[in-house]
Amino acid sequence: MTFARVTDRYSAEEIEQFYATGRWREETLFDLLEQQVEARPDKVFLTDGTRAITFRELRDSALRLAAGLRRAGVGRGDRVCVQIPNWAEYGQIAVALSRLGAVMVPIMPIYRLDEVGYIVRNCGARMAITCHTFKKFDHAAMFGRIQQDVPDLETVVVVRGEAEGATPFTELFADVEPEAAAAEIGPGVGPDDHFVIVYSSGTTSRPKGCLHTFNAMACGSRLLAQGFGYTDTDVQFGPSPVTHTTGLVTSILLPLMHGAASHIMEVWEPRAGLERIREFGCTVAVTATTFLQMLMDVYEPGRHDAGSMRLWVAAGAPIPAAFVEQARELLPDCRILSLYGRTENVTTTMCTIEDDPARSLTSDGRVLPGSSVKIVDALGEEVPRGQEGDIAYRGPMHMLEYIGNPTETAALFTPDGYSRSGDLGVMDEDGYIRVTGRLKDIVIRGGMNISVRQVEDLLTGHPAVAACAVVGMPDRRLGERICLYLVPRPGHEDVTLEEIKEFLLGQGLAIQKMPERLEVVPELPMTATGKIQKHRLRADIAAKLNDAETTV
Repeated sequence: MTFARVTDRYSAEEIEQFYATGRWREETLFDLLEQQVEARPDKVFLTDGTRAITFRELRDSALRLAAGLRRAGVGRGDRVCVQIPNWAEYGQIAVALSRLGAVMVPIMPIYRLDEVGYIVRNCGARMAITCHTFKKFDHAAMFGRIQQDVPDLETVVVVRGEAEGATPFTELFADVEPEAAAAEIGPGVGPDDHFVIVYSSGTTSRPKGCLHTFNAMACGSRLLAQGFGYTDTDVQFGPSPVTHTTGLVTSILLPLMHGAASHIMEVWEPRAGLERIREFGCTVAVTATTFLQMLMDVYEPGRHDAGSMRLWVAAGAPIPAAFVEQARELLPDCRILSLYGRTENVTTTMCTIEDDPARSLTSDGRVLPGSSVKIVDALGEEVPRGQEGDIAYRGPMHMLEYIGNPTETAALFTPDGYSRSGDLGVMDEDGYIRVTGRLKDIVIRGGMNISVRQVEDLLTGHPAVAACAVVGMPDRRLGERICLYLVPRPGHEDVTLEEIKEFLLGQGLAIQKMPERLEVVPELPMTATGKIQKHRLRADIAAKLNDAETTV
């Protein structure tokens, strides 16, 4: 499988400019770690509640792991899928694969057989690193099934456990000194080589693999640090999955690059999160808006101490103004900022600590230095300020391609090279953007993009389903939940939500993508050309929920 290179995406002039302005640099992830080992070797970098790893320990263990991976047959350019929770081992894996020149393919732990099997095949993975059983689900067994159908997947490695037919993670570490491991590995790759393939959380039936260089990810981390006023005294709080863009960039790359510390949380629970913030002295968090909403719902000033937090950045959904005011009252020393990003280009816009605090109430920030954003129409032409359109990005943080999908990759770009997001927004006269909606058919549940087409496609195989449509229904805590409108086949009018969930679970659908409400209807509203009028369904379920609240 051949992947795009930097010169396929950017012109020589653009590449020269990115380096000249410091957006891109010659340093690799391992180079930056070496700098931290030189400056602060014994500082604890990464904790997860059970393990603590210093910068020196991370460097040394990553070298031994890279040597072991090489002995196991993993080489430069090979893809390695990684599906584990927020465990400290993820930092070791990320550094080791980068040093070896292999390409990490992180997979969120909530994904099941349908999504994971597709990703393994799509990226051409040679190895998968996973956990055994997590939250009552047997990940090792799932990968064993996938391995039977995908001959190219040669090895399954299990972290914190053992499983038949799988290699224990601890056995991968070569029993040599770090210097000997480095010599065995040989020279590494550069910052413009392939670093990671992050799969979009789904705006079409299948997630798309976004191929990034280290420079693209590192650029995002550097610019975030500038906007946050980040220093080596910060302690990042990371409840977001490290196996997706937000967690990888903000819980691993950002603090590592700047000599800070990072605490990642295996399972999000707001009360436990507050205890972790107090225990580890966390100062900065970047999460979907719903994380902060849930934390505020349980916060008790007399019981909880989150005084160490100076900054909470909310993304994935607009921040309600009343909610920000509540957060300011409960956490008076903590700034609440807004951010808008996407898997394809890390960060599109953000508010910074230098902005008027009111900007986070009325916008999702403005473009970061060195990048360009504009609002475009269907033809890719920029629209006047104040007019709604597609938010389009151009700059040094963009992916190289959707792997194996040149048609979808080409379709992203306007004639002048801006990448369309499919998200609707409005830009004001000062350049601040507010995300107002989306062109894509997705539900955003707790900051996670859920492809409704994926759910609908799977339901076509259910014997009770004649037709169906999945839409988002409003939810105060998660932003949206999933509502299924279903036209039953004759004789199946009594189909239940539990039957639907059981069927989808058998198809390998993630729990978080399951419909949470079922509306059985005689027919779906259609346009004259036969398209389902989902706006009418969304209005219908919103009205029903509103009526239910009114009558309570």
